[in-house]
Amino acid sequence: MALELPTGTGKTLPGLVIANWIRITRTARVAYACPTQQLAQQVAKVAAREGVPAVTLVGSHSLWSTLDKAAYEAAEAVAVTTYNTIFNSNPHLAVPELLLFDDAHAGEQYVGEQYAIHIRRSKNEKAYSDLLDVVAPAIDGIPLQRLRDYTPDPGMYRSARLVIPLRQPEMVSRLDAVLAQLPAPWTFRYSMIRDVIPSCMVYVSYGSILIRPVIPPTSANPVFTQAAQRIYLSATLGDGGELERAFGRPAITRVALPSTTPTPRSGRRFFVFPELAEVTDPVELARSIVLSAGKALILAPDTNTAISTARELAQPGWPVLGIDDVEGGMEGFAALPNAVCGLAARYDGLDLPGDHCRAVVLDGKPDADNLQERFLSQNVRAGAALAERVRTRVVQGAGRCTRGPNDWAVVIVMGSDLTTYMVRPETRQNLDPELQAEIEFGIQNSRRTSEVEILDNVGTFLRQDDSWRIDAEPIITELRNGATVTPPAGSKALAAAVKDEVEACALAGMGEWKEASARANEAALKLGKGGDALRGYRSFWLYLAAVWADQAGTVTTDHTLRQSALAYRAQAEAAAKPSMWIRELAPLPSSQPQALSSASAVAVAAVAARLQSTSIPKVAALTAETLSALRERKPTVYEPALTKLGFMLGADAQKPPGSGRCDSTWCWDHQLWLAIDAKSDHEPAGLVPQKDIRQAGDQLRLLKADRQAADIPPDSATVIVSPKPAVDPTGAAGAEPHVHVIHPDGVLALAEAAARAWDALASKRAGLKESQLRELVADHFSQEGLLPEQVRDRLTANPVASR
Repeated sequence: MALELPTGTGKTLPGLVIANWIRITRTARVAYACPTQQLAQQVAKVAAREGVPAVTLVGSHSLWSTLDKAAYEAAEAVAVTTYNTIFNSNPHLAVPELLLFDDAHAGEQYVGEQYAIHIRRSKNEKAYSDLLDVVAPAIDGIPLQRLRDYTPDPGMYRSARLVIPLRQPEMVSRLDAVLAQLPAPWTFRYSMIRDVIPSCMVYVSYGSILIRPVIPPTSANPVFTQAAQRIYLSATLGDGGELERAFGRPAITRVALPSTTPTPRSGRRFFVFPELAEVTDPVELARSIVLSAGKALILAPDTNTAISTARELAQPGWPVLGIDDVEGGMEGFAALPNAVCGLAARYDGLDLPGDHCRAVVLDGKPDADNLQERFLSQNVRAGAALAERVRTRVVQGAGRCTRGPNDWAVVIVMGSDLTTYMVRPETRQNLDPELQAEIEFGIQNSRRTSEVEILDNVGTFLRQDDSWRIDAEPIITELRNGATVTPPAGSKALAAAVKDEVEACALAGMGEWKEASARANEAALKLGKGGDALRGYRSFWLYLAAVWADQAGTVTTDHTLRQSALAYRAQAEAAAKPSMWIRELAPLPSSQPQALSSASAVAVAAVAARLQSTSIPKVAALTAETLSALRERKPTVYEPALTKLGFMLGADAQKPPGSGRCDSTWCWDHQLWLAIDAKSDHEPAGLVPQKDIRQAGDQLRLLKADRQAADIPPDSATVIVSPKPAVDPTGAAGAEPHVHVIHPDGVLALAEAAARAWDALASKRAGLKESQLRELVADHFSQEGLLPEQVRDRLTANPVASR
């Protein structure tokens, strides 16, 4: 069962009371598991203070005290331990009657990583290279070349590609052979997944490779499964089955707080959004706020971001601490008069109450804790399936410096992705009313506010003087009273599907491919009831159903199963639209070569014809001029380059006539249209205004009139190009679903890919027949992500409309 004990209620003491009561009344062994050794030490201190007999069993079992181990096994004391003491290849903890998990909402991070092999290129180039060689046959030529280059490609660094070894000739055995040769600590992780290697996914980026099953096979762990009872203590139980996915359990009974329970107060937070303010440098504003607070905790999704931001926000001479400095506890940081501490993915379990720290910086949206999350979020667009864990990380991170009802701290929100996420009304509506009010108050006092005003407000807040109590608190109270909590979109369908997801992965791990496919399809059917919010995640499970059905057909020589696999794959691709992630994967062995779509055929024919009529020097001039112009902010330079880019992409590209029109339209016959509305001269701060969003909503209808078309082609879109970090929430609420926003860097990356393709094709076209040139164009454009549907996919990752 899972018990909801929100931040501010003090989960440790109730957890210890339950643990000790079970130990005494049943004369039972009880283990209390924490995510990290640092948290285990904190729990042990609370147990000692409250008189609960407890022993700490963490780290290597060979170093455990014999007396402590004996006290636990004799049920004379509660064993305080860590997740990885339980979830490892050879757990030495005697099976408990009760196994209690603290901070269970962080389970995906601390359980999933035990069933995964993560190879960082920077730390083990040979292992990375060996694994890349194994999966290379499933990756297209140009992306593979970039992965192998010594010079990092920014796009490959930020992205993640999926490889499924199961349906590639001999790839499973080759993968297993390479993993078996890895030294410690990977040896232990390999032991965890050795029996389920055929069902594992491989995620590849320039910086690392991750091998793991979709859901960890925890049922094979004796300490976990043989415990008579498992209790999960969570700050938020969620509505979408996140606990089940994290711990690999098909069902967990939830005991939520009664509706009559008062919302616990965990102190007051003043949110500041530097990128919404009227400032020239958001980082400098954040730095000034940290100076006012005296110190700050910086939390980011990755170590590089955490440390680089910490260094940027520190004053000269201030210590900059990292994970190695605080692994044993936060006391050293808390004792310093001035300091910053940058930590990666540590949104839970850090207690900095009172004057220990009055500022926390959240830098970057925590939706890519690992490559599987990155792939699901960016490629599959399954954000709704990840929403619960992202929301929990943000909430937990924001509360690290407010540990009691009378505490207070500034929360600085940095990064355009996190800023955009938090200003969206649908994000805030899922939070408790108090936090909704604090964030809304922060947005109101950051938007179009000068640096002087913000720093003055921060000073008033940090002093907690009468001005704050008289002027600010009544507004927050009013906002809280008017707030309502709305369940996330698709949460019921996610909860309904989780049992089938867990069982499908367990069956795949046992090689029961036919049954695994059926369960995956059943999960997809239930996810379908979640509507558009779960389309991407549904496509992922349909594709797994296809892979496993194809494997079952091969093993059993059942042709009907292989036909089912093709049907599942077709359903997956339909559900994924407009995303094209499935077409980037290696085809199933039973698949026929896929023909170009109508829009892609139009683009390929146009590009081939344009290349034939353009000399190599003119191609070089065109690509250079286009790239140069798209690096500018001046509209008179930037906007014409959009039409040149559309020309290079094989579209009928032009600047539409008349006032109030977008800056370029790209039309691939009547198959797909894109309207590009450039706001390159926007300042990189604040919000895309409502008037720009409203104007964008008309562009496809106006284009339809221009072309005298009966209708607008399906999946057509309007794209606002702006460097601003977020859009006006009022505009987002009324935006049409075809309107999207992208940073100019995204358009530039598209142009760079088009320039590479044109330069390469120009040098290879000599002596080719028209059909051969078209085939070459199709191949290069597909691998560079330049076919019309791929272009739409690249430009429409961020819809403006609230969902």
